[in-house]
Amino acid sequence: MLTLKLEIFTPEAVAYRDDVEMVLIPAELGDMGVYPMHVPFMTRILPGELIVTKGGETISLAVGEGLAEITQSNVRLLVDMAIEERFIDEKAAEEAVARAQQEVREALMGSQVEAAAQIALLKSLAQLKVRRRQYSPAVK
Repeated sequence: MLTLKLEIFTPEAVAYRDDVEMVLIPAELGDMGVYPMHVPFMTRILPGELIVTKGGETISLAVGEGLAEITQSNVRLLVDMAIEERFIDEKAAEEAVARAQQEVREALMGSQVEAAAQIALLKSLAQLKVRRRQYSPAVK
């Protein structure tokens, strides 16, 4: 049976390295299944679930953003995070989700307030411009 050499690198370490039968990658344009003899390809990886099939069993990893280089016999991923399912602390992950959601809400609120303030400023400047032009004395 043909296999692929799968290597997953993070800034901290080699997160995974083994010969596998198939990899399902969360690619930019959707999940992408990679089997041996795949056409050479490079793609951006989005945060999501990466599924590895080896010996008829599957292993799931949570991966962050990165790049994938695919050849007929190798798949190399460079990602900012890769954690096998068995090493994920569910409580810590739930707390991280709550923190991230709060940060997004605060960032959006800040952006909306800033945008509203900029629009109000532009409206006020437009009013001043029109008002001053209308009432400025004519120069002869």
